[in-house]
Amino acid sequence: MSFMAIVVVPDVRSNVTQARGARMIISRKYALVGFSALLVAAAAYAVACAPTTRSAGTGAADAAARVYVPPGSYDEYYAFLSGGFSGQLGVYGIPSGRLLKVIPVFSQNPENGYGYNQETRDMLQTTWGFVPWDDLHHPALSVTNSEHDGRWLFVNANNTPRIARIDLAKMTTVEIVQIPNSAGNHSSPYVTANTEYAVAGTRFSVPIPQADIPISDYEKGIFKGAISFIRADQPGKMRIAWQFVVPGYNYDLARAGKGPSADWVFFTSYNTEQAYTKLEVEASKNDKDFVMALNWKKLEQCVAQGRAKDWPSEYYHNYMDEATHMARSEKVTGVKVLTPQDCPEAAYYLPTPKSPHGVDVDPTGEYIVAGGKLATVIPVHSFSKMTKAIAEKAFDGDRDGIPVIKYEAVNFCEVQNPGLGPLHTEFDGQGNAYTSVFISSEIVKFTLPGCEVVDRVPTYYSIGHLMIPGGDTRKPYGKYVIALNKITKDRYLPTGAELTQSAQLYDITGDKMKILLDFPTVGEPHYAQAIDANLIKDKQLKFYKLSENRHPWVARSEQEVNVSRSGKVVHVKMTAIRSHFAPDNIEGVQVGDTVYFHVTNLEQDWDIPHGFAAIGTTQDAELLIMPGETRTLKWVAKFPGVYPFYCTDFCSALHQEMQGYVRVSPAGSSTPLRWSIGKGTVAQK
Repeated sequence: MSFMAIVVVPDVRSNVTQARGARMIISRKYALVGFSALLVAAAAYAVACAPTTRSAGTGAADAAARVYVPPGSYDEYYAFLSGGFSGQLGVYGIPSGRLLKVIPVFSQNPENGYGYNQETRDMLQTTWGFVPWDDLHHPALSVTNSEHDGRWLFVNANNTPRIARIDLAKMTTVEIVQIPNSAGNHSSPYVTANTEYAVAGTRFSVPIPQADIPISDYEKGIFKGAISFIRADQPGKMRIAWQFVVPGYNYDLARAGKGPSADWVFFTSYNTEQAYTKLEVEASKNDKDFVMALNWKKLEQCVAQGRAKDWPSEYYHNYMDEATHMARSEKVTGVKVLTPQDCPEAAYYLPTPKSPHGVDVDPTGEYIVAGGKLATVIPVHSFSKMTKAIAEKAFDGDRDGIPVIKYEAVNFCEVQNPGLGPLHTEFDGQGNAYTSVFISSEIVKFTLPGCEVVDRVPTYYSIGHLMIPGGDTRKPYGKYVIALNKITKDRYLPTGAELTQSAQLYDITGDKMKILLDFPTVGEPHYAQAIDANLIKDKQLKFYKLSENRHPWVARSEQEVNVSRSGKVVHVKMTAIRSHFAPDNIEGVQVGDTVYFHVTNLEQDWDIPHGFAAIGTTQDAELLIMPGETRTLKWVAKFPGVYPFYCTDFCSALHQEMQGYVRVSPAGSSTPLRWSIGKGTVAQK
């Protein structure tokens, strides 16, 4: 294997002495050279490349038995892994690691026509126009009392700020709301304890509202961030409830509190230096940055008391109409905005070393664990100490009206020897925390409240997030931890310059973590959520009731099919059933016509979709039509001839026979518009 500037540690425990020395060296370098020095020093930390063995801490046969799901049996958990730059979401079975489904969210998907066909294109409308791609980082399951309730999954779009809702009974995207006054929707879409709100922070501070000003004005405090609270508990009605304008730092990740801290949301922030160039150096100087604590209940009260200002801001709200199966897109104007001065005692900064990335709240709601990318410890803050410090005003000044709590007044402990580059933490519900450590490529296990490292295991390689099923809730399932890794050199068969990303499954039921499985993933997995399969598997939609289909071009039987013309537009009202289309022959289309094929799947049985594609010029992908649905393909007639259309999804033994023809005549031709199914059933108009 070729050398990489990452740490691959065959046995981290045998290198404790070297690790301590490396951390001492690195800590002296932070303020001067930032993250580059960290990588260089980390390379010195490990002199060996990857271990040649494929199993760490458990036998291959035992590992295989633990992840084997017999044919016809189900996995224990659904896992939802973000697709990163694919803009989609992968659904996997755990422990098998089998890919079950890809849910398109912010990207067009030719497999099922999402974002291409006329029914779903409006899901991707924004104030920037039609945006058919995004960078999907974080899924968040809906909760009640901070426990999974099996209703929805929310995901974020990082590039063009948006939040989407996925219906877990349908495994489809049913709602997307754009976020105005935001740049880089990274710390999103974490939900409050009863899914009242999905929250979103801005990774990049910008002028708010946007303005043409010199970038160097960043130093003057003109650039700001915005924390958005999106009403999330009413399907189809997501709205920006309010936004809270904050100092111009980079707000990276977030977690809502639970139990005693349920009224609060915690955000990490870095670049408290407010640098705008060479951030690797300029944004790594301060020894401590901040975790911001927001009391969303107080903010909600301030809005109700009329303290918020109305700002003219435009954003799109897109949702699937359940009756018509068509996306609706509406532009919303105006948001309510609060500042720290409008709502004092709602926001506080907790000093946190150093360049914190992740922030996580343990199942009790007491401990707030941060992961400083450049820190040599894992800081654990105490919620009860925080509230005491607020009551006693144990502050060290303020930043733009937000009090800064003294570090010693809020910090519970610093976990020592956590590895190099701690990022994210989740919990097993048994008094243990598990932190992903990026540079030394490992998961570190420590006790809470003991704050003592008790185990560590290597990952392959460069772990980012990690996930314990339910590990962010009040009641973690606590059986596995999944590492979401950035690099897979030497793990799988090579595939050119670009290699797959990976997830690795570890058993955490014993004192020591044991690797069981690794499996390739869709896109770049940033974060994941997993839910007990029993909560949702019996709620899965099997087909749409044809009698409830209110699509304007639905044909509920072959007697309702039709072909009609309006100027240069032809509408084909069509049905699909095993194993034919009706109509299956269409004539009288002319060059220059735009043809809309509205295809209704007449099946009323589970897992009998039909596909539809037409040879020739179309700006759409194929259609994939679920039982009882209607979907529309837009097709432009450019050349005279006879062109076939066919079913793209294998549906029966006579699937190949499921086809038809459309005849295109020259513009101005006298060929009448007519259609047929069977030789003796010609209709004409």
